[in-house]
Amino acid sequence: MGERKKYIFQLRWLGILIVLCLVCSPASAAKKAKLLQVEVFPPVIVLEGVREEAQLVITGHYSDGSIRDLTREAEITSSNEQVAVIQGSVVVPVDNGSADINIKVTGKKLSTTATVSNQDKPQPVSFLYDTLAALSKNNCNAGACHGSPSGKAGFRLSLRAFDPKLDELTLIREDFGRRTNSLDADNSLLLLKPLMKVAHGGGRQIRSGDPAYAVVRDWIAEGCHMDAADAPQPVSIEVYPKSGRILEKPAFGQQISVWAHYSNGSVRDVTKLAVYTSSDVEVADVDRTGLVSGERRGEIAVIVRYLEFIESCFLTFTEDVEGFQWNDPPVHNYVDTLVDEKLQQLQYLASDLCTDEEFIRRLYLDVIGILPSLDEVQKFAEDSSANKRDVLVDALLQRPEYAKFWALKWGDLLRLTSGQVTPEGVHKYYRWVERSLRENKPYDQFAVELLTASGSTLSNPAGNFYRTAKDMNDCVETISQVFMGARLQCAKCHNHPFERWTQDNYYGMAAFFNRIQRKNTKRPNEMFIWITDSGDVTQPRTGQKMNPWVPGQGEITDSDKHDPRRDFAQWLTQADNPFFAKIEVNRIWSHVFGRGIVDPPDDFRDTNPPSNAALLERLASEFVASGYDRKAILAAMLKSRTYQTSYQPNDFNTDDVK
Repeated sequence: MGERKKYIFQLRWLGILIVLCLVCSPASAAKKAKLLQVEVFPPVIVLEGVREEAQLVITGHYSDGSIRDLTREAEITSSNEQVAVIQGSVVVPVDNGSADINIKVTGKKLSTTATVSNQDKPQPVSFLYDTLAALSKNNCNAGACHGSPSGKAGFRLSLRAFDPKLDELTLIREDFGRRTNSLDADNSLLLLKPLMKVAHGGGRQIRSGDPAYAVVRDWIAEGCHMDAADAPQPVSIEVYPKSGRILEKPAFGQQISVWAHYSNGSVRDVTKLAVYTSSDVEVADVDRTGLVSGERRGEIAVIVRYLEFIESCFLTFTEDVEGFQWNDPPVHNYVDTLVDEKLQQLQYLASDLCTDEEFIRRLYLDVIGILPSLDEVQKFAEDSSANKRDVLVDALLQRPEYAKFWALKWGDLLRLTSGQVTPEGVHKYYRWVERSLRENKPYDQFAVELLTASGSTLSNPAGNFYRTAKDMNDCVETISQVFMGARLQCAKCHNHPFERWTQDNYYGMAAFFNRIQRKNTKRPNEMFIWITDSGDVTQPRTGQKMNPWVPGQGEITDSDKHDPRRDFAQWLTQADNPFFAKIEVNRIWSHVFGRGIVDPPDDFRDTNPPSNAALLERLASEFVASGYDRKAILAAMLKSRTYQTSYQPNDFNTDDVK
């Protein structure tokens, strides 16, 4: 019996060895992609100060077309450590001169040059662009901490450093300057509290070895100086790698590098001072150093913030799913092509087509808001024509119920209630929206008529838009959300903590709508809307007079003197507007699919990326090309196989929620 057990044990080990040999065999190894090329970013390194450094990102290009981040795997050395040394994957200056930075990884070699200068000159810490960035890095000025409107424990900072003058006051002068001690920087309360060497309600937020700690400490030790008036200012940031990189498992890591471009033309690495956030931590997370670690297949946006500058890096993570084989379903139109490309990339299988009974019920509810009759269901089921679903789509879009049903959806967006608009106003406003949909009025014309409406709200029902948008701030926030998918409420009081919108942007947009006047007339339920010939908008924090401003174009100094709303409407409805077409096609998509490509459908922001950016772009371009024909874009969605698939999942898409 003992010999038998020994024999079985030996057989088991033999089986394990066979498996290991197969895995490690040349035939198996041959299936692995071959590293063809290695590249480094930045390709040339220029360090012009004692505080500058350069985060390297090393990328491998493989024979199967894949790209991998090799930054952590590479052996990086300096040819002259008297000039520059390597700390992890960061080039740090030592003295003036040049050094070759040599990179070796998986048998490939690469080198670049680091040129170092000004090491014999002081480089003071910038209060605006170093110290405040370091405080932001450690969340000291976050909304939940000292950046709240009332601060914490008697200490207030501006939210995400949007008001440097306030920060200068509270950090240096408030309470007799007790928070900073230039004679003994290490014993400053500003450092002792986040180190928890003195009781701190926020707990430990920093360590003495952190780069942010060194920045704040050095600024205090240098005397808490403010920046010179003519000091170079950052004007933008650049994030590497560019969006669109696809990472295949197991190579799910990616180092991010961030560079600030300054007004004098210089460029500086701010990787260690930038703040990083993942849009979906279940797919991938990112640490304080900018290292992204993937967890499962999917897509994310890494949101990078340096002071008021925000950029996003979109990454896709793919992995092989056991048993997956693309079934190449039929394609009805471009919607299916772009959806299938994404499904195939992430290895999700589309569900089968729904039954005729499911389709007709779904279509009736989505298009006209009612159930089909029994006769309509039977007639459709008995129809044997190949294009009967397309025919039904076209037929329902011509029925009067379509306009009535979709006018209700727009009624929600326009806040069409008797409490806001009066009962008679509701009736006329709703009929105007319904007629616009029934006549298939181009969406750009619909928007222009709303935004530039004037006169009596009874004779021109579109004027009720300014009855619900009752003041300048309401106009900015309603119009930006409905027609641009942007939520600007935060920017009214401070720079948006998570998005690109600043307080200046908010009041620049307000300058289009500040001269709108409203007056109830003697006629019951009527309000008269008109535009005054004068009126300025002042930024409440700076006292600056604001010119009308739009994203991408900036200030409009020669705006329509009588009615600036016309300039805004013209900008909004241009074919290349980055918001207008996308928000509407996404809203229509969300109505018929239950979830927007961007979801929530009116919340377009860097931290909420589209689940299929190529599809959103194509839908928007088709919408513009059609002359903003809402029926046409809706029909394209309804006629797609994607819309007509079954609600029943299969083994390969049960976890696909986007």
